[in-house]
Amino acid sequence: MKNRSIIKTVFAFLCFLLISTQVFAGKKIHTVFFEGEENELHVYRINGSKPGKTLLVMGGIQGDEPGGFLAADFYADFLLEKGNLIVVPRANFPSILKKERKINQDMNRKFLDDNIFNYETKVVNVLKKLICESDCLLNLHEGSGIYSSKWESKEKNPKRFGQSIIADGSLLKKPDSQKSVHLEKMAKKVIDKINRHIENKDHFFHFNNHRTNDPDSIHKEQLKSATYYAYHICKIPAFGIESARFLPLEQKVLQHIYAVNGFMEILDIIPKTPGIDLKKPQMQYMIISVNDSTPVVVEKMQRLKINKGDMIQVHDIVSNYERGLSIDVIGLGNQFNDMKKRLIVNESTRIEAKKDFYTCGSVFLDIDPKGSRVEKKQVIVSESSKTSSLRYKLKINGRLKIVDNYSHVIIRRGDKFIIEDIIAGIVDPSKYIVNFKGFVGNSRNNSGEDRGYLIDTGKKVLMKRYSVNKKDQHYYVLTTLNGKEVGKIFIDIQS
Repeated sequence: MKNRSIIKTVFAFLCFLLISTQVFAGKKIHTVFFEGEENELHVYRINGSKPGKTLLVMGGIQGDEPGGFLAADFYADFLLEKGNLIVVPRANFPSILKKERKINQDMNRKFLDDNIFNYETKVVNVLKKLICESDCLLNLHEGSGIYSSKWESKEKNPKRFGQSIIADGSLLKKPDSQKSVHLEKMAKKVIDKINRHIENKDHFFHFNNHRTNDPDSIHKEQLKSATYYAYHICKIPAFGIESARFLPLEQKVLQHIYAVNGFMEILDIIPKTPGIDLKKPQMQYMIISVNDSTPVVVEKMQRLKINKGDMIQVHDIVSNYERGLSIDVIGLGNQFNDMKKRLIVNESTRIEAKKDFYTCGSVFLDIDPKGSRVEKKQVIVSESSKTSSLRYKLKINGRLKIVDNYSHVIIRRGDKFIIEDIIAGIVDPSKYIVNFKGFVGNSRNNSGEDRGYLIDTGKKVLMKRYSVNKKDQHYYVLTTLNGKEVGKIFIDIQS
């Protein structure tokens, strides 16, 4: 009787597996971890019509590497004939929004021997589980310079990462009697495929063996990386795909796609491939409510007239992309994503829509000094405004500061200063020229536009002859529209 019971149990389990395989075959499953938090994590599982191996494609673990996360994004829309994909396009969304490598810690240095708890820890714990569910990991990156097995120049040597496929060893020894996996052979097959698409031989990909376990490895920092966790703990093939940071974005994205396609072929994962579409991000409209009134549609560059103290909430963005979207109510909210946040507005400002860290559209919030409070009434959306006053978004030593037109900003010698953007005005902010007189942001193309450049007042980057009275203490930022002055702010530097 006992043997019959065991046989029935085993049979039932096998039937469950068979049914589960049939249910999920050919399906796409989208899972959201930490929904509503800044570190919201989107995971896409694409299951082929026929069973096969599972490839984990991960991008955006370091937010200043768009080639990787935009390429990973491409695979979230795949359909497969055979095999499976797990796609994590934006492992570290907060760092992508800030266009920075890290926020608290480098997320790719937290997979082993890390005792610090933060949002990165929560995300890494999910990624660890996904890695061990997979048969192979690809971590998509951008690397500095170009890797070469020998020293050729400062930008092309063994310590550089660009244009290489990285592994932690040439051979992966599998547990027990399983056959070892030759990682170098796998990588070189894919490298041959990538290099067919590269015209400049100086930009060819090469295999980069970090030999992470070896005592004389020059890459011991990789002991805490995702690929080493996959290699050492989960015992699966794992590779870092590193396109060179200096290459054009589209070229980097395509190189990653060639690499992923190459590994899919090795793993016998057969796609129904959609076309590659790297269209420019464009917001169409936002859906916004005021004081919990019925939400209204506000199109790109339209203006929403509200009263001082009103509460606004952006419920959604509609654009030509579905993923990687966020909004920034400038001067309010948090430093990452203000989507669905209830925010009290006391000054005119702008809501900026972003696709990853690319601005893709804006709407304006105009304070009506004579208006009555909007409760459940219809809010007013307009195409233009009589508002002529500009407001500026600055960052001084990493701290946000909003200043009005023709005001004075007092800083100290040595402070680091960025003119981030204009947040209130009558036209698209990109139409203005914002020029810090006495500073050149781009010496190769001095267009007079100085938004986005770090101005370190302690490094003699300012030209004294442009200062007021030529005393290197008082400078000004001039804003023009169609060649005419429309605004100015004054920068007073104290010693």
